[in-house]
Amino acid sequence: MENSTLEKLCYPIGNFIAPEIYSNDYLNNRISEIASFPDRLKKEVVSLSEGQLDTTYRENGWTIRQVVHHCADSHMNCFIRIKWALTEENPIIKYYHEDRWAELHDNLTMPIQPTLSFLEGLHFRLAYLLNSLSDEDLEKTFIHPENNKEFKIKEIIGTYAWHGNHHLAHITELKKKKNW
Repeated sequence: MENSTLEKLCYPIGNFIAPEIYSNDYLNNRISEIASFPDRLKKEVVSLSEGQLDTTYRENGWTIRQVVHHCADSHMNCFIRIKWALTEENPIIKYYHEDRWAELHDNLTMPIQPTLSFLEGLHFRLAYLLNSLSDEDLEKTFIHPENNKEFKIKEIIGTYAWHGNHHLAHITELKKKKNW
Protein backbone atom coordinates (compact mmCIF):
# COMPACT_ATOMS: atom_id res chain seq x y z
CA MET A 1 0.00 0.00 0.00
CA GLU A 2 1.31 3.42 -0.93
CA ASN A 3 2.55 5.53 2.01
CA SER A 4 0.18 8.45 1.35
CA THR A 5 -2.80 6.06 1.13
CA LEU A 6 -1.78 4.34 4.37
CA GLU A 7 -1.24 7.72 6.05
CA LYS A 8 -4.76 8.81 5.00
CA LEU A 9 -6.23 5.57 6.37
CA CYS A 10 -4.30 5.93 9.64
CA TYR A 11 -4.93 9.67 10.04
CA PRO A 12 -8.06 10.55 8.05
CA ILE A 13 -8.23 14.05 9.58
CA GLY A 14 -4.45 14.47 9.69
CA ASN A 15 -2.19 14.54 12.70
CA PHE A 16 -3.02 16.73 15.67
CA ILE A 17 -1.66 20.24 15.25
CA ALA A 18 -1.40 22.25 18.43
CA PRO A 19 -2.45 25.89 18.16
CA GLU A 20 0.05 28.63 18.83
CA ILE A 21 -2.39 30.20 21.30
CA TYR A 22 -4.92 28.37 23.47
CA SER A 23 -7.62 31.02 23.29
CA ASN A 24 -10.90 30.75 25.18
CA ASP A 25 -12.69 30.22 21.86
CA TYR A 26 -10.34 27.40 20.91
CA LEU A 27 -10.72 25.68 24.29
CA ASN A 28 -14.51 26.15 24.39
CA ASN A 29 -14.85 24.69 20.90
CA ARG A 30 -12.69 21.69 21.80
CA ILE A 31 -14.65 21.11 25.02
CA SER A 32 -17.86 21.21 22.95
CA GLU A 33 -16.39 18.57 20.64
CA ILE A 34 -15.50 16.43 23.65
CA ALA A 35 -19.02 16.85 25.06
CA SER A 36 -20.71 15.93 21.77
CA PHE A 37 -18.43 13.01 20.90
CA PRO A 38 -20.57 10.23 22.43
CA ASP A 39 -23.68 11.34 20.51
CA ARG A 40 -21.75 11.70 17.26
CA LEU A 41 -20.16 8.27 17.74
CA LYS A 42 -23.45 6.61 18.66
CA LYS A 43 -25.11 8.04 15.54
CA GLU A 44 -22.47 6.37 13.37
CA VAL A 45 -22.34 2.94 15.01
CA VAL A 46 -25.67 2.15 16.66
CA SER A 47 -27.28 0.65 13.54
CA LEU A 48 -24.25 -1.35 12.38
CA SER A 49 -24.50 -5.14 12.28
CA GLU A 50 -22.19 -7.41 14.25
CA GLY A 51 -20.31 -8.16 11.02
CA GLN A 52 -19.87 -4.46 10.30
CA LEU A 53 -18.67 -3.82 13.85
CA ASP A 54 -16.06 -6.53 13.34
CA THR A 55 -14.74 -4.95 10.11
CA THR A 56 -11.33 -3.30 10.26
CA TYR A 57 -11.09 0.29 9.07
CA ARG A 58 -7.82 -0.54 7.30
CA GLU A 59 -5.59 -3.52 6.70
CA ASN A 60 -3.97 -4.55 10.01
CA GLY A 61 -6.11 -1.95 11.79
CA TRP A 62 -8.67 -2.28 14.53
CA THR A 63 -12.29 -3.24 14.03
CA ILE A 64 -14.99 -0.65 14.57
CA ARG A 65 -15.83 -2.51 17.80
CA GLN A 66 -12.22 -2.14 18.99
CA VAL A 67 -12.21 1.56 18.05
CA VAL A 68 -15.36 2.20 20.11
CA HIS A 69 -13.93 0.38 23.14
CA HIS A 70 -10.53 2.04 22.64
CA CYS A 71 -12.14 5.49 22.83
CA ALA A 72 -13.58 4.57 26.22
CA ASP A 73 -10.22 3.22 27.41
CA SER A 74 -8.31 6.25 26.20
CA HIS A 75 -10.75 8.91 27.35
CA MET A 76 -11.07 7.25 30.76
CA ASN A 77 -7.29 7.57 31.06
CA CYS A 78 -7.56 11.21 29.96
CA PHE A 79 -10.09 11.95 32.71
CA ILE A 80 -7.89 10.33 35.36
CA ARG A 81 -4.77 12.14 34.09
CA ILE A 82 -6.53 15.49 34.33
CA LYS A 83 -7.70 14.69 37.86
CA TRP A 84 -4.13 13.81 38.83
CA ALA A 85 -2.84 17.06 37.33
CA LEU A 86 -5.47 19.02 39.27
CA THR A 87 -4.73 17.34 42.59
CA GLU A 88 -1.00 16.61 42.53
CA GLU A 89 2.09 18.64 41.70
CA ASN A 90 3.17 17.69 38.15
CA PRO A 91 2.51 13.94 38.59
CA ILE A 92 4.04 11.26 36.42
CA ILE A 93 1.02 9.54 34.93
CA LYS A 94 0.68 5.83 34.23
CA TYR A 95 1.41 4.81 30.64
CA TYR A 96 -0.78 2.07 29.19
CA HIS A 97 -0.27 -0.12 26.13
CA GLU A 98 -3.33 0.80 24.08
CA ASP A 99 -2.51 -1.86 21.47
CA ARG A 100 -2.56 -4.56 24.17
CA TRP A 101 -5.75 -3.21 25.70
CA ALA A 102 -7.38 -3.34 22.24
CA GLU A 103 -6.61 -7.07 22.04
CA LEU A 104 -8.25 -7.95 25.37
CA HIS A 105 -11.38 -10.09 25.26
CA ASP A 106 -13.77 -7.25 26.15
CA ASN A 107 -12.49 -5.03 23.32
CA LEU A 108 -12.70 -7.89 20.81
CA THR A 109 -16.12 -9.34 21.62
CA MET A 110 -18.18 -7.18 23.99
CA PRO A 111 -21.29 -5.43 22.65
CA ILE A 112 -20.74 -1.72 22.10
CA GLN A 113 -23.89 -0.45 23.84
CA PRO A 114 -22.44 -0.55 27.39
CA THR A 115 -19.38 1.32 26.13
CA LEU A 116 -21.53 3.93 24.37
CA SER A 117 -23.43 4.45 27.64
CA PHE A 118 -20.15 4.66 29.55
CA LEU A 119 -18.83 7.27 27.10
CA GLU A 120 -21.98 9.39 27.60
CA GLY A 121 -21.40 9.57 31.34
CA LEU A 122 -17.64 9.92 31.07
CA HIS A 123 -17.80 12.75 28.53
CA PHE A 124 -20.49 14.54 30.50
CA ARG A 125 -18.19 14.49 33.53
CA LEU A 126 -15.12 15.36 31.50
CA ALA A 127 -16.77 18.35 29.80
CA TYR A 128 -18.34 19.45 33.08
CA LEU A 129 -14.93 19.40 34.77
CA LEU A 130 -13.16 21.11 31.87
CA ASN A 131 -15.76 23.88 31.74
CA SER A 132 -15.09 24.62 35.42
CA LEU A 133 -11.33 25.08 35.12
CA SER A 134 -9.69 28.39 35.86
CA ASP A 135 -6.84 29.83 33.81
CA GLU A 136 -4.52 28.64 36.57
CA ASP A 137 -5.97 25.10 36.38
CA LEU A 138 -5.44 25.00 32.60
CA GLU A 139 -1.72 25.53 33.17
CA LYS A 140 -1.40 22.56 35.53
CA THR A 141 0.69 19.71 34.20
CA PHE A 142 1.52 16.04 34.25
CA ILE A 143 4.49 14.14 32.91
CA HIS A 144 3.95 11.35 30.39
CA PRO A 145 6.59 8.65 31.04
CA GLU A 146 6.67 7.40 27.43
CA ASN A 147 8.87 10.34 26.42
CA ASN A 148 9.25 12.09 29.79
CA LYS A 149 7.34 15.06 28.38
CA GLU A 150 5.28 17.55 30.37
CA PHE A 151 1.74 18.31 29.20
CA LYS A 152 -0.54 21.13 30.31
CA ILE A 153 -4.24 20.45 30.80
CA LYS A 154 -5.05 23.02 28.10
CA GLU A 155 -2.95 20.98 25.64
CA ILE A 156 -4.77 17.79 26.58
CA ILE A 157 -8.14 19.38 25.79
CA GLY A 158 -7.12 19.88 22.16
CA THR A 159 -5.47 16.49 21.91
CA TYR A 160 -8.49 14.55 23.17
CA ALA A 161 -10.98 16.51 21.06
CA TRP A 162 -8.80 15.58 18.07
CA HIS A 163 -8.55 11.98 19.29
CA GLY A 164 -12.32 11.51 19.28
CA ASN A 165 -12.68 13.15 15.87
CA HIS A 166 -9.77 11.05 14.56
CA HIS A 167 -11.40 7.76 15.50
CA LEU A 168 -14.84 8.92 14.43
CA ALA A 169 -13.35 9.61 11.00
CA HIS A 170 -11.98 6.04 10.88
CA ILE A 171 -15.57 4.87 11.18
CA THR A 172 -17.20 7.38 8.84
CA GLU A 173 -14.57 6.85 6.14
CA LEU A 174 -15.02 3.06 6.33
CA LYS A 175 -18.80 3.48 6.10
CA LYS A 176 -18.38 5.65 2.98
CA LYS A 177 -15.95 3.17 1.42
CA LYS A 178 -18.29 0.24 2.13
CA ASN A 179 -21.40 2.25 1.20
CA TRP A 180 -23.06 1.41 4.54
